[in-house]
Amino acid sequence: MRPVYFQEFVNSFSDILSFNEEFVALAAGGSWIDGRMDRYSDIDLVIVHKSETLPLPQKKALAESAGELLACFTGEHVGEPRLLICLFNNPLLHVDLKFVHLGDMAMRVEDPVVIWERNKVLTTLLSKSDAEFPYPDLQWIEDRFWIWIHYAATKIGRGEFFETTTFLSFIQQTVLGPLALIKNKELPKGVRKLETLLPEHDLQFMSSTMADHNRESCLTALYNAVHYYRILRESVSSSSLECNKPAEKAVMDYLSEISV
Repeated sequence: MRPVYFQEFVNSFSDILSFNEEFVALAAGGSWIDGRMDRYSDIDLVIVHKSETLPLPQKKALAESAGELLACFTGEHVGEPRLLICLFNNPLLHVDLKFVHLGDMAMRVEDPVVIWERNKVLTTLLSKSDAEFPYPDLQWIEDRFWIWIHYAATKIGRGEFFETTTFLSFIQQTVLGPLALIKNKELPKGVRKLETLLPEHDLQFMSSTMADHNRESCLTALYNAVHYYRILRESVSSSSLECNKPAEKAVMDYLSEISV
């Protein structure tokens, strides 16, 4: 259930925007859409504006007007420079503010909940275009997967277990998590909320790919990652997928060799 103070923050913020003619709408995305919010959730807000772009000082000033801003930074690390990631106090809230020109809202990965708007401008635009959530390219994954597994195997062979566990996390985030979510008719959002979205048998498979800082555990987790990938590949792929069987065999032979 969405906490009351989340709604209070959003209501207050929409009032602030309504007094500035630059802003034409406020919408909420992420877990606000599907009702899966709780006290640990972020608030994902889309601020729709008239100008093509807004300078960073103006974005920060707006964030500061919304509450007790403790810290903020831009979202280049996730490929979204329009994003301002904010931490507010009293109450302590993580709020993502995404600043988007009205015309750019036609291209989006989800249909946000409109909180406030002028003259139905955002509702009208959303009704004339469709959201397209990006799905992973299964061929792209298959073309890389066995190289990745060989890389992880070499790290285990050398005793670099920190790097191995970090790389296993990458495989979970990039391959196993998204494909497991697709298999279960969910959007492929990495490993987000797997604990609540996946059935028990898939959760057990995912858990088996986590490793401790030792050789045996890392080898077991890597074997389990391969096993689960094969299951998911079979479950979600189409007949057009070209499996690289020679690479698969060579890498698995190598993994067997270093497991001795």
